[in-house]
Amino acid sequence: MRSPLGRLAGITVALVLGLSLLVAPVRAQTALDAPGTVVTSSPMPPGALPQGVAAGSYVTYWTIGPEGRPALSTGAVLLPPGDPPPGGWPVVSWAHGTVGVADACAPTVTGQIAGPYLESWLQEGYAIVATDYVGLGTPGIHPYLDGPSEAHSVIDMVRAGRAVTPSLSDRWVALGQSQGGHAVLATASIATRYAPELDFRGTVATGAPSNLEKLAPVTGPDFPPLPLTGSTVFVGYGLVGLRAAHPELNVDSYLSPVGLDVLGRLESLCYEDAQAQFGNVTIGQLLSRPLADPAMQAALQHSVAVPVTGYDRPLFIGQGLFDDVVPAGFTFVLVSELTAAGQDFVFRTYPDGHLTTMPASLPDTTEFVRSAFQ
Repeated sequence: MRSPLGRLAGITVALVLGLSLLVAPVRAQTALDAPGTVVTSSPMPPGALPQGVAAGSYVTYWTIGPEGRPALSTGAVLLPPGDPPPGGWPVVSWAHGTVGVADACAPTVTGQIAGPYLESWLQEGYAIVATDYVGLGTPGIHPYLDGPSEAHSVIDMVRAGRAVTPSLSDRWVALGQSQGGHAVLATASIATRYAPELDFRGTVATGAPSNLEKLAPVTGPDFPPLPLTGSTVFVGYGLVGLRAAHPELNVDSYLSPVGLDVLGRLESLCYEDAQAQFGNVTIGQLLSRPLADPAMQAALQHSVAVPVTGYDRPLFIGQGLFDDVVPAGFTFVLVSELTAAGQDFVFRTYPDGHLTTMPASLPDTTEFVRSAFQ
């Protein structure tokens, strides 16, 4: 449950962003607007600063959405206390976990941009740039778990952050949990090619879903209930995003009457409310036929599959052994695939659950990031 202070901060954020758009209306992208180009920016009001943040800004910027189309994203820049070191603050580009697909769920709208985990990174002397992702706080439905779109949002947030905050270095790492872990794995596979002007140093991914596309051929009305938290809501969000990004797939034709109703509601429900309403609905109840069509399979492979090659900077993968959201078995398969593909990475497991793996891994990830910046 959010505190009164958190709700007040969220209202303040929404008002500031709304006023900034009134003063400087968002215009259509032009040929001169490269990914990372800032459309609007505004300082974060002191009353909305998260704990441990000395100063901050909100930004709206151009990036690349599904199918390579130009798209807008919003995000925030968070600075640690003190003066920047020579060369500027080293940057952590934070990719958040699942919040929903509606604009109201965006961290810069709710005010839930940072917490104790990110505060620990600020205390280490890193500036944080935090994307909302395409479609969260900007036009269109958020393409949930669309890896290329997530990656572009994460990388272009670094470009946008540096444009509005000159004290940021060009040296950066990607850091993500859950959906954000999925996002930064996609990021790591393209970062040096997509943004060669930046000095990308590495990636930390914890609780990252992977190999979901392999389940799609057997996912249909007879799919058994899973002993996992949030699985139906996550699949529903994925189908909502797929329906918006790929109308040619006719996602509705795969849905049961229950599925049509649930997906319609998920478009406006943030995760906690969605889980409260649909936590007892099974994935099978959403569907009228299996997701086995070749066109559906190709779309899922392109958007959801985690790359197993292309990692040319240090990579850290952390997994909770008692994670009931992203089971460890999925990550073990990913690790075997990365090993078979000859990728170099660090893999650590922790006797923890989904969210508690973040603080449990901090001693390892803090040292990993520190070494990456040396």
